[in-house]
Amino acid sequence: MKMSPQEFLDWPSKRITLLAMSGAGKTTLANKLPKAKWFHYSGDYRIGTKYLREPILDNIKRQAMSVPFLRDLLLSDSIYISNKITVDNLAPVSSFLGKLGDPAHAGLSLREFKRRQLLHHQAEIAAMNDVPEFIHKAEDIYGYHHFINDAGGSVCELDSPDVLETLAQNTLIIYIKIPPALEQTIIERAKTDPKPLYYREAFLDEKLAEFLCLKNYASTDVMPPDDFVSWVFPELFKSRLPRYQAIADQYGYTVDANDAAAVRNEADFIRLITDALAKQS
Repeated sequence: MKMSPQEFLDWPSKRITLLAMSGAGKTTLANKLPKAKWFHYSGDYRIGTKYLREPILDNIKRQAMSVPFLRDLLLSDSIYISNKITVDNLAPVSSFLGKLGDPAHAGLSLREFKRRQLLHHQAEIAAMNDVPEFIHKAEDIYGYHHFINDAGGSVCELDSPDVLETLAQNTLIIYIKIPPALEQTIIERAKTDPKPLYYREAFLDEKLAEFLCLKNYASTDVMPPDDFVSWVFPELFKSRLPRYQAIADQYGYTVDANDAAAVRNEADFIRLITDALAKQS
């Protein structure tokens, strides 16, 4: 969706999709918008509560069944297991994705890891395709005129033009671009606290082969899971930046992460968007 600054200001029902790398301040920016006026849609929350809900619970139950005490209680229907996914706590989604590597250190086999990656890929596509429906429900049921879509950090990896077309037809796409000075900070933060991530399969295959050769590991089953995630993140980071920019160039607009961080309220947010539209129209 393309529009002039004035068209945006006159838009009675503002609908925006935020795209960014993890750490760029996307969710922080979305939270500056008053929840009384803006319907907040989280792609990752939708993934965890709808499309990966059962696989996530199955994974938790599988772990519980390895504990004799819990196993007996589960088999006798004496307890039940649920997860408490919230917009601010997406740990169950992250733990389901898991890390590739030595099972003795909670790593996943390559086959299982790729199975979960595929499920996440399908779930993220479905969650983004749900955006038009939620725009309608937000206004029809709850009376919200404005809509913010906090999209997952891996949307640029989906290789699904249909998803981008859907988002562009129904929302104004805003990419929060990380300035060079902040890039290394985010990379170092991710390397010291490695978290499960989604990778395009072609990227994973290429970088995994490179890592195994570099570290002289015979297979993924002997490599430390955290080591691979820490090593691959800078490569993933670099590969995603041009993908995000290409989406913004074709479908939307770009704002600087430093400018986004300076936003304090809704008025600042509107000004941020109108300035971006004015510069890039």
